[in-house]
Amino acid sequence: MRSPSDLPDLLGAPPPRRGEPAPCAVRLTRPRALAPFDAHLFLGTSSWSFPGWEGLIYDQALPESKLSRLGLSAYSQHPLLNAVGIDRGFYSPMSRAQFEQYGTQVPASFRFLVKAPQLVTDATIRDDSGRPGTINPHHLDAAAALAHFVEPCLEGLGEKAGVLVFQVSPLPRAWLADTPGWIARLGAFLSQLPKGPCYAVELRDPALVTPRLMRTLADTGVHYCLSLHDRMPPIDRQLRALDALDAIAPGPLIVRWNLHQGLRYNAAREQYAPFNRLVDEDLPTRSVLAARAAATLLAGRMVTVIANNKAEGSAPLTLDRLAQAIAEAAAAQT
Repeated sequence: MRSPSDLPDLLGAPPPRRGEPAPCAVRLTRPRALAPFDAHLFLGTSSWSFPGWEGLIYDQALPESKLSRLGLSAYSQHPLLNAVGIDRGFYSPMSRAQFEQYGTQVPASFRFLVKAPQLVTDATIRDDSGRPGTINPHHLDAAAALAHFVEPCLEGLGEKAGVLVFQVSPLPRAWLADTPGWIARLGAFLSQLPKGPCYAVELRDPALVTPRLMRTLADTGVHYCLSLHDRMPPIDRQLRALDALDAIAPGPLIVRWNLHQGLRYNAAREQYAPFNRLVDEDLPTRSVLAARAAATLLAGRMVTVIANNKAEGSAPLTLDRLAQAIAEAAAAQT
């Protein structure tokens, strides 16, 4: 993270070389009070290729295609951000070379939150419109997870691989009738993963968020990723479940602030585009999240928050307000 004293260097940077994006914007910064937590607090967005972020992340509007290819380097120099989510691998597995290409564009202190491919996490094979079809034979297949996700991710990103997330899409109704059975299957899968990386499980079925699930995660050394999403319970209810896991094995706070309660993804996208302002501020969620993040940081544990534009209207502004709230909560708790 760059301190405010570093900003003149960014403002006075030479113009970009041909084919490179312009330097990042410097309107948003981290509060100075968060400096003691630099090594443990990772804030980022779920992608980096939004032209609407002109003046927030980038100092000029550039086409989405150019930002997708060339924007990560500028993004990673932003004074507010030191993490980003990689979602593209969810739809199709990424190679070691693709991960490595991302890793070479960012500083050593930068971290990626990477989603596992649906090849491993989805219970069904979906058509082009997302409708579930036949049962996926590779669901929770450890060998497939290693070959198509864990190994290429770790080899390509190295220490910059921050959190590896297994986002489990909604399960078939018949499976939800036997949640203990599925949780046992999840536990067997997680126990076969190599130890060392920071793994997390993110769900889309509230019925799975049970004490049994938390015990299974504790037994396998895997963490729970809070999914702030319309399909999932509000943050306070998920945090109560997380308390059961922390009571057994205190761990990091990992959050994907995905979608505003009461909205579907496409509706939020249409309502919030071009993602350059906060449209629906979720103050209760921000307050609760900031308080838990501050407490986690004060306990010396890691906090990773990845925000989506569909949470409040603009992911950079969501993180800007959250950073301020965390600083205030940390001051109040000391």
